[in-house]
Amino acid sequence: MTSPQHAATVAPVSYGSPVDTGGPRVALYSEEFAADPHRAYREMRREFGSLVPVELAPGVPATLVVGYHTALRILNDPDHFAPDSRVWQQDIPKDCPILPMLEWRPAAIRSTGQAHTRYRQAVVAGLDGVDLFALHGTVEQIAIPLINSFCASGTADLISQYAFPLTFTVINAMLGCPQDIGQRAAAGMAAMFDGVDADAGNRMLWQAMADLVALKRSEPGHDVVTRLLGHASNLDEEELIQQVLLFYGAGIEPTQNLIVNTLRVMLTDDRFGSGILGGSLSTRDALEEVLFTDPPMANYSVTFPRQPILIEGAWLPAHQPVVISITGCNNDPAISVGEYTDNRSHLAWSVGPHACPAKSPAYLIAQDAIDQLLDALPEIGLDGSAEELLWRPGPFNRSLAALPVSFPPSAPINLPL
Repeated sequence: MTSPQHAATVAPVSYGSPVDTGGPRVALYSEEFAADPHRAYREMRREFGSLVPVELAPGVPATLVVGYHTALRILNDPDHFAPDSRVWQQDIPKDCPILPMLEWRPAAIRSTGQAHTRYRQAVVAGLDGVDLFALHGTVEQIAIPLINSFCASGTADLISQYAFPLTFTVINAMLGCPQDIGQRAAAGMAAMFDGVDADAGNRMLWQAMADLVALKRSEPGHDVVTRLLGHASNLDEEELIQQVLLFYGAGIEPTQNLIVNTLRVMLTDDRFGSGILGGSLSTRDALEEVLFTDPPMANYSVTFPRQPILIEGAWLPAHQPVVISITGCNNDPAISVGEYTDNRSHLAWSVGPHACPAKSPAYLIAQDAIDQLLDALPEIGLDGSAEELLWRPGPFNRSLAALPVSFPPSAPINLPL
């Protein structure tokens, strides 16, 4: 395998699968890749073109797509590029750190055809019942006590003290999940994203979701899980658990990272600092730029071709992972012009039949969380330099380990009546 800085020394792949080159691959799980992925994507594109031989974990090869138009072709062709991983996972060790993120589940993310339609209809119905106006109030009621917990100290870590507990509590409120079950779910999901004891994290998350479904059967409420239970698709117990599990997987970690990655840009980029104070740039502008340049899910939308298929002059083998580099594709020089305001062409929500159905609530949570913080602490700034920030390694997510800030100590804020 190769590290990103060695990619330029590897011969280009011509008319052969990037998975089966037999040569070096870029390790997406390394700390080096996490520290500077943008340089790695540029080197990948220069050396390999749109399709790059990578490793998702030691000994687990895949093809990474860094070409925007190639990604669109794949994402809009589920008949050839199916998300079903059952054949692939037969040869993957049970303790593989990325298996819980890619293994087959009876859920929309790993299904096609009628099964996908059935699962997605249930998920969309569960989300359609979310009152966005009420959700705005929920974010505010959660954000203000969190800010009050550190505003007098003059320093904070915006991940552990703000973005994570806020996102965790909001998602629990949407799902009607009590805190004890939610804590187990969040811990399991974090282990899966980081690839650290991922199998144990997967089991922890599954059990937490099973407990939540059982609770909602006996104590229904006005929440997503109750709506799933009552949906006409008549999901069985395992299907219910898996749909709820995906709400946690897609809800907590990516939304937290979207908040944090956007705050990092707003606190370190003079364009946004001066723009915010001058009123020319909004939080939504910053969110859109981050969704282009540093989306919280950097590499995902994984598919497994049903049969060998020729694309971009390379044969992709059947049942081997093809991973869309959302960051790499968004920054493809073929489409990237450096203009992000009012530009919705990024792939952060994916496209095609598997596009994210929770875009509206995710935008609202992230924007409200950021606005509440900046309104309360307008003189907040990064504590240290941007270069000192550490990124968590992992093949899929783009997430900081901490975001330390400082600000003039202030009095607590009163909650609105």
